[in-house]
Amino acid sequence: MKSRTLRQQPFDIVVIGGGVVGTAIVRELSQYKLSLALLEAGPDVGIGTSRANTAILHTGFDSEPNSLEEKLLRRGNERMLEYSQEAGIPVERTGAILVAWNDEQFSKLPALREKAIANGVEVSENLSINELYNQEPHLAPGAMGAIKIPGESIICPFTPSLAFATQAKKNDVNFHFNHRVLSIKQTNEYIVIGCEENVINARWVINAAGLYSDQIDSLFGYNRFTITPRRGELIVFDKFSRILIKHIILPVPTSQTKGVLISPTVFGNVLLGPTAEDLEEKNNTATSEKGINTLLKKGGSLLPALLREEVTSTYAGLRAATENQDYQIFLNTEDHYICVGGIRSTGLSASMGIAEYVVQLLKEGGFNLRKKEKFETVSMPYLGEKSPRPYINPEKIAQNPAYGRIICHCEKVSQGEILDAFSSELPPKTLDGLIRRTRCLLGRCQGFYCLSNLVQIFSEHGAVSKQELLRQRFGPDETN
Repeated sequence: MKSRTLRQQPFDIVVIGGGVVGTAIVRELSQYKLSLALLEAGPDVGIGTSRANTAILHTGFDSEPNSLEEKLLRRGNERMLEYSQEAGIPVERTGAILVAWNDEQFSKLPALREKAIANGVEVSENLSINELYNQEPHLAPGAMGAIKIPGESIICPFTPSLAFATQAKKNDVNFHFNHRVLSIKQTNEYIVIGCEENVINARWVINAAGLYSDQIDSLFGYNRFTITPRRGELIVFDKFSRILIKHIILPVPTSQTKGVLISPTVFGNVLLGPTAEDLEEKNNTATSEKGINTLLKKGGSLLPALLREEVTSTYAGLRAATENQDYQIFLNTEDHYICVGGIRSTGLSASMGIAEYVVQLLKEGGFNLRKKEKFETVSMPYLGEKSPRPYINPEKIAQNPAYGRIICHCEKVSQGEILDAFSSELPPKTLDGLIRRTRCLLGRCQGFYCLSNLVQIFSEHGAVSKQELLRQRFGPDETN
């Protein structure tokens, strides 16, 4: 199909990529008097690397001191804690305990503690073995030492991207989904961005394309880094397992990975993972028998009682690893272009710090930014367990009885919450989008009891056929 120009006048800035970093950037920029657009190759925000993260708000205690990652991660953590209060993003400051299980790991603890101090992160003295097991009595015997990082937190993995995007939309950002960038052409006046069906013009472009950021960078004529998809597989255990741990249990990190951790979630589950496997394909998010068995073996060696609990689900995500340890963020003033690549596994935690830094780079590049008189705020549906859910809120039910009708019984998601998702600024276009907006289908039955009702509601309010919804859930072979 022949491309058409979506807008005659160029946008001031176009952001490519609708993950947590891209949405954070357009939200930050929407404070200014600009014409803005975000291009996303898929049907929704937060569906790439951002969709399958470990849901931990990192302090950056183990980042390389004075690196760009350390700087932006620390600032991002600080801003996200503030923003979560404003926007209704579930965050719990559980703290983390870094546990050494052998001589080699134990020998690294002093250096890790010094690194945390250098990064301005609060860290305890070495915990005694008695202190460790008093705080985490279900850990396997044999731990040799530990340090505590009180500032590590757990966060909703979905709401940040949705909050950033929703707020940006309320502040006049244009969102264009299913717009995969295929070409970049520089003219004397603006940058011509070629997508499959549309052509979009921009004065500046910000590349936040995650796994595909190296490809977008090459369209501008650069060859600065290569993205290697690093698959991380994870296991989610049933809510009954939540009593087994109080903190995030971290391993001693390596150069390749932060290792396999055990963490509570804001939904009341326990998370085990991730693995770290470099792949060639940028769309392989399938779990593997080898990966799951590796996690079960590791989990049993760290928290034996965990293996007696039921597994609710498994999933895998891809991190945008590069040959470099630091973020790959570049300002190219002559090209009116900023590249934001190689964010790896810390994008959620650093996103607001990265967004702030991008604004700084735009100013350095000569962009004149003027604040709006009014900047619309946002309040998102609270998906965590620390606040009363709508189904037990008599005031909400009195206002709308639909909040008292449970559709997803495992996660206690009401009809009212589902209908709210369809009337939001960015309604779901897929079942996966509905999951991330409500947490339906995430429970132990995985849709066995509620899927038919959800499909019926979705087909009535989301303009998607039942057959297409079932295809999204089970694949084409299972719906014939």
